[in-house]
Amino acid sequence: MSYAFNPLKPIAIGSDHAGLAYKNALIKWLTDKGHAVNDLGTYTTDSVDYPDYAHATAIAVESGEAAFGILLCGSANGVAITANKHQGIRAGLCWQNDVAQLIRQHNNANIICIPARFVALALAEQMIEIFMNTPFEGGRHATRVGKIACN
Repeated sequence: MSYAFNPLKPIAIGSDHAGLAYKNALIKWLTDKGHAVNDLGTYTTDSVDYPDYAHATAIAVESGEAAFGILLCGSANGVAITANKHQGIRAGLCWQNDVAQLIRQHNNANIICIPARFVALALAEQMIEIFMNTPFEGGRHATRVGKIACN
């Protein structure tokens, strides 16, 4: 597989307190594989508001500062909803490998959202690997993706 995102840009990653342990483990896993990572928080287990970290990650991806984003929270629904408020973001909620592949192939997702309370860390790593290496198919899917924005 070829890398579907610009490997010269960092990967943006953010989480709330429920996703912190996974975020820290994924940062180590990604950096051990040679990827640059922009850690956008949180940094403690203190209760925080997930939108703060989802917005920061979405802004990094939307601005082009990051190649793509990873968001984690308990269910991943909150971070996905928040990130998708940004016009240039297509955040997909993933809980299995097939979904990680399809949100790239069919939806051209640029942020993967992972429910830390519901998937094993090893599965999270597999989903991210698939997400990073799956290209957007374009074609009929490009027409559909083009209709997502509200403006």
